[in-house]
Formats: sequence, C-alpha cells, structure tokens
Amino acid sequence: MKLAPHLYRLGNDIVASYLIDLPEGITLVDAGLPGHWNDLRRTLAELGRPLSDIRGLVLTHGDSDHIGFAERLRSETGVPVFIHSADAHRVRTGEKPKTPMGPARIGPMLGFLAYGVRKNALRTRHVSEVVEVEDGQVLDLPGSPVVIGMPGHSPGSIAVHVPGADAVFVGDALTTRHVLTGRVGAQPAPFTDEPERALASLDRLADVSASWVLPGHGAPWKGSPADIAAAVRAV
Repeated sequence: MKLAPHLYRLGNDIVASYLIDLPEGITLVDAGLPGHWNDLRRTLAELGRPLSDIRGLVLTHGDSDHIGFAERLRSETGVPVFIHSADAHRVRTGEKPKTPMGPARIGPMLGFLAYGVRKNALRTRHVSEVVEVEDGQVLDLPGSPVVIGMPGHSPGSIAVHVPGADAVFVGDALTTRHVLTGRVGAQPAPFTDEPERALASLDRLADVSASWVLPGHGAPWKGSPADIAAAVRAV
C-alpha cells in the first residue's frame, strides 16, 4: 500500500511493516509476520525492484510480530538486520518478561490470532545475527534513518526517523489500533514491559519533524509526532 512518495506499508492495520523506496536503494522498517514475505515480494515487483536493492532492515524492537521475515531475508540475501542493543537478546532468543494482557474483547482478540495464523506467526524464526545500534545513531542506509530510543514497551524499543520519507516509525511505542480490544485512535500499546516508562519516552517525539507517524499496529497517523504523543497521553 502506497502512503506517499517513497513510502509503502506492508500488511494492514492489524500488523504492519514499512518500505522506503529511494533511488539509492530500499530500507525496511520492521518485518511483520513471516507471511508478509509475500507482501514484500509483491510490492517489490510492483516497484520493479529486486530483493538485492534492499540495503537494510531496521527493527523497532524484538517482539515476534515485528521480526517475521527478518531471518529469512538475512539468511537468503545477506541483508543486515539492525536492532537496539538492549533488544538484541530478545530478537535472538524470543525471551521476554511476562506482561499482563490487560483489557480484551473476544472478537478483536480472535481476529488478531486468526490473522497471525494466516500469516504463519507460529513459524517465526529468531534472528541469529544482528547489527546492534544505539540511541542517536544515524544509519548508513537509504534515507539516513535516525535511531530514537523509546524504552518502555521493551528495553530496546526505538522509533526510526527517516527525514527523506517525512516519516517516523514508532513500532509499539504507541498504537492506533489496540489488537486486543479493537479500539482505534492514538493510545498506549498492549503487552508493554514498563507502561510508565513507555509514556515518558513519548517526550522523545516532541521535536521530531515528520508528517507521518507509522505504528506497528493500526492506521497511519497523518500529523505531527508531538500531536500523537499528546493524544496518547490524553488517553
């Protein structure tokens, strides 16, 4: 799904990842579920770009519904996978603390699980080799992505600011569609390790200049990062 020049979404409002298409190559942000590999290949075909044009995949954190095709891409093409050092262990092993599920409604929850089954979520492979990054780092990838530390959802959660795409990718630092309740609109994401820390991390978005805020779950937000951060706090 094309959002803007150079900017594409793979997946849908349930689980999403993103593709930035620039003349110097392609940067991916998050890898959704394993079945999103077919969405990636279809989008590349529509763009007339081969897999070899992908220069890197940046993960916003190490949870299974964000790393879906990452190991396949890495092992088959050699594309490097970038993740914050504090989530490197999580992405390699899947180990994470148990968090309260919180509120849920049976319909949306079953829809989330069913979509996961359709997209082969049960076959997610951990990423055996990663490139660790840190807060403030500018990556040598198309669009010059900037790493913004957003700890809370996980220790190594990040936002990824790509000025060339006029977008900031926030993973699960916030959501615009709660996968367990179906509630839409800007709000905190479920399954967050440290909810208070995650809310505090929203301050990191205040000075980011972008017209798109793109979460891992929910509709794209067309507006400023500061405005969506305020909307999440209002909830």
